[in-house]
Amino acid sequence: MEKICGAVRLSPESSTTARLLLPLTRNLSRQHGVVSFNRLVGVRLPHRHLTSLTALTTHCSPSPSPLVSASVATETSAKVIDGKAIAKQIRDEITEEVSKMKNAIGVTPGLAVILVGDRKDSATYVRNKKKACESVGINSFEVRLPEDCTEQEVLKFISDFNDDPTVHGILVQLPLPSHMNEQNILNAVSIEKDVDGFHPLNIGRLAMRGREPLFVPCTPKGCIELLHRYGINIKGKKAVVIGRSNIVGMPAALLLQREDATISIVHSRTKNPEEFIREADIIISAVGQPNMVRGNWIKPGAVIIDVGINPVEDTNSPRGYRLVGDVCYEEACKVASAITPVPGGVGPMTIAMLLSNTLISAKRIHNFQ
Repeated sequence: MEKICGAVRLSPESSTTARLLLPLTRNLSRQHGVVSFNRLVGVRLPHRHLTSLTALTTHCSPSPSPLVSASVATETSAKVIDGKAIAKQIRDEITEEVSKMKNAIGVTPGLAVILVGDRKDSATYVRNKKKACESVGINSFEVRLPEDCTEQEVLKFISDFNDDPTVHGILVQLPLPSHMNEQNILNAVSIEKDVDGFHPLNIGRLAMRGREPLFVPCTPKGCIELLHRYGINIKGKKAVVIGRSNIVGMPAALLLQREDATISIVHSRTKNPEEFIREADIIISAVGQPNMVRGNWIKPGAVIIDVGINPVEDTNSPRGYRLVGDVCYEEACKVASAITPVPGGVGPMTIAMLLSNTLISAKRIHNFQ
């Protein structure tokens, strides 16, 4: 384990794509995202995959659960940004729109998911997506392929879904087996059905002024949606994004820039990251390091969107672990004006945005307003 700012680094098995704010190899920092989407739904992890975090808990008290968070925030200054409640509100809106579309033109949006291999966390996430689709009336299509299948087999299913008029969104569950070229497979998804928002053309359009992406990556989109729905002004504010992954950090920074914020990105090569963070009016943290951001790093009145979902050992929990964010909640809620809890903050928004993107795709393809 490696220590930084009183915290420790999790083993690769416990967070496959999480990366710390430490000098990592250039190859790893470019190839992997900062936060694993599989962690955003609170997947159960085997106890053997948990790392002892005595050093962490010594310096930061346990992060309260969402039910406790509201009372803590009331006693201090921070408003709890309830992602679970907002996600439900969005799903209700989607349900209504899906029903209108079906009644008006006889079309039901469809989402296809391709799962390769037998990872339990990936299977759980796919199952949650399927349930979410059913809850709002979106059709779901699922393909499960063995770990040793060929890249060409995956590409064939993507091609079939690209040509299928009943499918409006295609998602390839990550990570893929090591013998497959992830870039080739993601690039094969039609840009018009790229509801994950990972296609380079969508990211390129997001980065350019005057261009509009067909889709925005789900987790960053959910972060901005939370700010909007809580009436938090972004224009002209100083914003810091912690982490620069293709999945969260980089697109989050681009979205904040589109909202006319002034952006700083703190990453593995940043010296004295706390100095940048202390100046931020808005902080989006997506680094995958438990309780890294301390209360004295935060500007009074700042707004914190904590994307990190990190399992830490907890012998008092029936599961043997609990989930905490990148930000030390107990300290931060005494300083910030608003903060997302972990869990119950950004996590529920990811699937809600996936459903939203699928609906947007169906409306665009069928020219339905």
